[in-house]
Amino acid sequence: MNLANASVIISTFNQPHWLQKVLWGYEAQTTKDFEIIIADDGSDFQTKKIINDFKASSTITVHHIWQPDEGFQKTKILNKAVLQANSAYLIFTDGDCIPRMDFVEMHLKLKRSHCFLSGGYFKLTDSISKAITKQDIDDQNCFKWGWLRARGLKKTFKVNKLTAFGFKAWFLNTFTTTKATFDGMNVSGWKKDILEVNGFDERMQYGGEDREIGERLMLKGIRFKQVRYSAVCLHLYHERPYKNLEALLKNKAIRKQTRRSRQFITKHGIKKLPQVE
Repeated sequence: MNLANASVIISTFNQPHWLQKVLWGYEAQTTKDFEIIIADDGSDFQTKKIINDFKASSTITVHHIWQPDEGFQKTKILNKAVLQANSAYLIFTDGDCIPRMDFVEMHLKLKRSHCFLSGGYFKLTDSISKAITKQDIDDQNCFKWGWLRARGLKKTFKVNKLTAFGFKAWFLNTFTTTKATFDGMNVSGWKKDILEVNGFDERMQYGGEDREIGERLMLKGIRFKQVRYSAVCLHLYHERPYKNLEALLKNKAIRKQTRRSRQFITKHGIKKLPQVE
């Protein structure tokens, strides 16, 4: 079997209209040498229909990995998706992040051994998110500042994520004060490194669940490189009903223990390891 250059792992939960726009974004990529793995944390039939319709019209290989809805279990479905991946190189993103047409190309172009890439995202308002059509994605209008400004978006320094190319993008990536981290919206790296830290910690709920695996990768000696002005996606607006203080405190405690113990292999990941008292 010929392996794709990359496996794009897209996490989703009951956002079929947003996921459809995201899939249109992958259909518009400058390279087609990748597969898509949709890590579905319990969505209903509407999401399945969007995926099946896309598979029927696209030449991109798409795998739909689904688990029953038992609350926020994103880390569990991501571990299942990692095992399903047929590529040595993984790109992680979310089902509400439309990739710019060079998104996969830039991740592949900039990849390095013993390194993960920390990409960028540009947040949109609810009205602009809803206004984006397939044509806007095909023509890349929604990534152009003039198009966004005409729809009421206010200019900030973050617009540089959409307007920086070449030397300017390199300069901003190199000298940004934002730390390169494992942010599940836009990050890439090697499957073998994910497996060697035993994947995502499945105890983690919403809030820093992706940062925790990044911290363990760093403990393993993996370097994180900032590419937030080169590998770009648009983050569609959504509410966060699953955010709660109890989960955030639990996650912080797990991350604190990870840093204190200096152990990069979680006992609560892909392989369930015995607990030592």
